[in-house]
Amino acid sequence: MFKHLRFDIFKLRLINTTNERRLVQGHEIPLRAKGHIEDVSSELDNGVKGCTSWKKCPKFYCSHCQVIYSQFGLAIHQNDHQERRRFVEWAQNEIAVVPDFHKRILFSDEAHFWLNGYVNKQNCRIWSEANPQVYVETPLHPEKLTVWCALWAGGIIGPYFLKNDEGHNVTVNGDRYRAMITNFFIPELNNHDVQELWFQQDGATCHTARATIDLLKDTFGDRLISRFGPVNWPPRSCDLTPLDYFMWGYVKSLVHADKPQTLDHLEDNIHPVIADIRPQMLEKVIEN
Repeated sequence: MFKHLRFDIFKLRLINTTNERRLVQGHEIPLRAKGHIEDVSSELDNGVKGCTSWKKCPKFYCSHCQVIYSQFGLAIHQNDHQERRRFVEWAQNEIAVVPDFHKRILFSDEAHFWLNGYVNKQNCRIWSEANPQVYVETPLHPEKLTVWCALWAGGIIGPYFLKNDEGHNVTVNGDRYRAMITNFFIPELNNHDVQELWFQQDGATCHTARATIDLLKDTFGDRLISRFGPVNWPPRSCDLTPLDYFMWGYVKSLVHADKPQTLDHLEDNIHPVIADIRPQMLEKVIEN
């Protein structure tokens, strides 16, 4: 994964945002991926505003279309590219010493699974010459499960379903997250060959309280990739974790096949789908 990242690719992915901005401004000829890296590299130095997260650059854009609709956009802040650059540089240095380093990272995250199958897409765009007048109806308070998993090239730890003492489904907070680490995650580590594994988590507030970071350091020492950790995880970088760019979408595409009517039924569907994800698939995902 990280071993395939290069700074020229970093710059290429910014072209996507530059194209969108030029199209909206009425320019007829968007930037192409080849031959325009230097045009975009100046944005790296000056800061990029209004960017979305990394995406593969399409070969071309329709010169008459523009972004009409954007929902739940994940905006990259002005200095985020420098954090991402530092992280990629650090990862590449580690891979130069340990070639399979990227396979030794336990990526972790939570996701919501809605009973009605609703997917909260972070990037949803419609390309059109005219406003398509599209509306997406969603229930105000849909029933959902909050699920945590950790994934690395050798397997998956989880799923873990966030519940309160009465067994009701709840969302994550700092206390529940630490309880999960203490009562579920760390005991599960003993069932896996996890020597020299690194642990990654994003910068969500529930992950980064001092008590949580100290708890994780007790297990992983300096092998912790997190906001406020020994190695900083760059903010707004869900495109770098295989849970976001692969697993959650893959699982959600399968668990509603029989249209579960209760949260218990949905939970029963999630277990076998995740259990059926083989290490061979995970290794290919990590290499992507």
